Amino acid sequence: MKEKTFRLIEFFILFVIFPVSFAMDYPVAIKVSLGVLGFLYVLWVMIKLEGVTFFIQKEIHWSVFIKRTLVKFFVLAVFTIIFVLLTDREHLFTFMMEKPLYWFLFTLVYILFSVYPQELLYRTFFFKRYSDFFKSEALLIFMNAILFSLAHLFFRNTMVHVLTFIGGVIFALTYQRTKSTLLVSIEHALYGSWLFMVGMGGMLGFPT
Repeated sequence: MKEKTFRLIEFFILFVIFPVSFAMDYPVAIKVSLGVLGFLYVLWVMIKLEGVTFFIQKEIHWSVFIKRTLVKFFVLAVFTIIFVLLTDREHLFTFMMEKPLYWFLFTLVYILFSVYPQELLYRTFFFKRYSDFFKSEALLIFMNAILFSLAHLFFRNTMVHVLTFIGGVIFALTYQRTKSTLLVSIEHALYGSWLFMVGMGGMLGFPT
């Protein structure tokens, strides 16, 4: 009972208090410090308490994953191109074409220091640590998506919350099906990088 209570408090601090606090106005240095400390704690819990290993699974069904991901990516690409054409036409693919090296380097940094840490926290850690809190897989996935959207509260943008909620559902379903941090990180990196490429990066803090 004490162990579950501790995990509930931990859950609330990591996935509610931290994201809400990051949307408040106080020094960035403190926010970064809190984020780093929180992530180090998560890594410690995963390794020492939950026994998570970081080896790539041998039984990954790559062909199935690639087919499903490409179908979802096609839908995303069509929707976002239309959206940018209607709302911000001048930014459609402009950053990638005008500054390709900067675009490549920024995308690489985004994947290494944003995508992978997010997937470790919101999928690997979350599912391993808190799955037993939820009575059904549907509720688990829904709550994961809500909290993933909450993590982007500091952007203060309704469209960002819509996109991150949808993305949260997609990533949670992928992780629930594959149990692979690698696969869900690849999917997240593909979709996130596309938003940056297509011209929607401004609302997500990317240069445009």
